[in-house]
Amino acid sequence: MTIEQTGIGTTESGTAGPAEGTSTRVVLDHIAASVPVIASLVDHGDHIAAWADDIAARLVAGRRLLAAGNGGSAAEAQHLTSELTGRFDGDRPAYSAIALHAETSAVTAIGNDYGFEQVFARQVRAHARAGDVVVLLSTSGKSPNLLAAAAAARDVGARSVAMTGPVPNPLASAVDDVIAIDGPSANVQEAQLVLVHALCRAMEPALRRGGTR
Repeated sequence: MTIEQTGIGTTESGTAGPAEGTSTRVVLDHIAASVPVIASLVDHGDHIAAWADDIAARLVAGRRLLAAGNGGSAAEAQHLTSELTGRFDGDRPAYSAIALHAETSAVTAIGNDYGFEQVFARQVRAHARAGDVVVLLSTSGKSPNLLAAAAAARDVGARSVAMTGPVPNPLASAVDDVIAIDGPSANVQEAQLVLVHALCRAMEPALRRGGTR
């Protein structure tokens, strides 16, 4: 698609203005770059489905999901937990899910007393029990606080899974399972939101059935 075809950023004469044309090109290039990264999730379809089956079974059995990330990945983690405590598609019972970064008093207290590297790990040790699942989101796979959270999950007997950018990366090696998406950081994060929605949609039937027993 050309700039002219979009009808955006043109002057009255129909030619692209310098600033508008440049901005439009950047927008279109970004969208074009995101398409193959999101489409690559098709290659992870069976893997995502396996996660959905496992996590749903844990939640129905009364286990808890803990999620964490930094920056935009924190927003994705909170998106996941909100779909479980609220609802994704139609009414059903609520399930226990906590976004660790959203516990602001805990994050600031732990960060102040123990350092930012421990803001998630200490909460994992506080809240997670054997059989729970800890979901860690990162585009780089290098965040020290997520690596510490993975170690804490292992220590308490919780299952740890991660959504990351390209492998190899330290977080992928630190968790029990990983879905790694190739691409630039921003596009990986966009694909992770689609992954979160696909995961939630696949979990819904089991979560509904489990809530009626």
